[in-house]
Amino acid sequence: MVQELRNTRARDLDKFIEDHLLPDTYFREEVKAAINTVCDFLKERCFLQTAHPVRVSKVVKGGSSGKGTTLKGRSDADLVVFLNNLTSFEEQLTRRGEFIAEIKRQLQACEKEKRFRVKFEVQSSWWTNPRVLSFKLSSPQFQQEVEFDVLPAYDALGHVHKYSRPDPQVYTRLIQECTKLGKEGEFSTCFTELQRNFLKQRPAKLKSLIRLVKHWYQMCKEKLGSPLPPQYALELLTVYAWERGCGAHEFNTAQGFLTVLELVMNYWQLRIYWTEYYDFENENISNYLHSQLTKVRPVVLDPADPTGNVAGGNSKGWQRLAGEAKAWLQYPCFKKWDGSVIGSWDVPPEVDVPHLQGEDNWTCTIL
Repeated sequence: MVQELRNTRARDLDKFIEDHLLPDTYFREEVKAAINTVCDFLKERCFLQTAHPVRVSKVVKGGSSGKGTTLKGRSDADLVVFLNNLTSFEEQLTRRGEFIAEIKRQLQACEKEKRFRVKFEVQSSWWTNPRVLSFKLSSPQFQQEVEFDVLPAYDALGHVHKYSRPDPQVYTRLIQECTKLGKEGEFSTCFTELQRNFLKQRPAKLKSLIRLVKHWYQMCKEKLGSPLPPQYALELLTVYAWERGCGAHEFNTAQGFLTVLELVMNYWQLRIYWTEYYDFENENISNYLHSQLTKVRPVVLDPADPTGNVAGGNSKGWQRLAGEAKAWLQYPCFKKWDGSVIGSWDVPPEVDVPHLQGEDNWTCTIL
């Protein structure tokens, strides 16, 4: 499909997405049924036989399935299991292994009862406190296996309304514990609902553009291998490009795609964040945000988790991806019918940062 995308004219990109990247209805329903099977198991059966009571407060569908950006043929789902037994971020870090072991044991018991078949990914024996349980589920009613990542998490948000902002104290505690443990970005799973809502409410065409960027990223990954920046960083760049450059429900897909690639090419200038769920009003959060936003670029903060710079720590990966993005600018997918290059949106690579209280000036030098 690499050649197909490269040779697709700008005006035909929407059709390319429709034909090759959008999952069909049957596929979506099959994945949904598999997710419901595992969710019911986690909520109703999984911890019934444990020596000490374990309460599941909720199970949240994350990843591309939760955000509505699944690619055709990719049957993967992230399920975050929020447990009342975990009472802090630190407890999530230290105790997640025991809950993963119990989930695995109960899945194996269900398999023996022939409720469904599971196949576990091989894990190294030394990994005693895993972050995630990965397995594949199959059933007579499914035509293919569905891949799952199940992650136990501390319920830091409680039953937050999808349009409400968390109490700033949630982020104050997060920052304190991340600083104490040296684990910035470690607890992003606690904010899965916010990550999902941040994308889920977006227009359908923006989600299609995200699918196109993800497809391009996967092709780059197959060609270049590791290291590359996280795919989530590219998803957020796509949202940012659309917000700053267009913001409309209908837009030119080629222009959006080109804008994202140009941002990738200017990775060393990126300083991007959002204030949908946290901002500079609280002094502790403000001080922390300023420290985050003065780090070596690229900086792309997770809109739901200020401790997570999803772009950081991998300049070599960004450099390799930027080289590939530059090579793609010559392909027909960025050309008009007459062969001229289609224009991109006017999007700055950085977001302004408000002054700290007591500061007359706030500057950041790009090296």
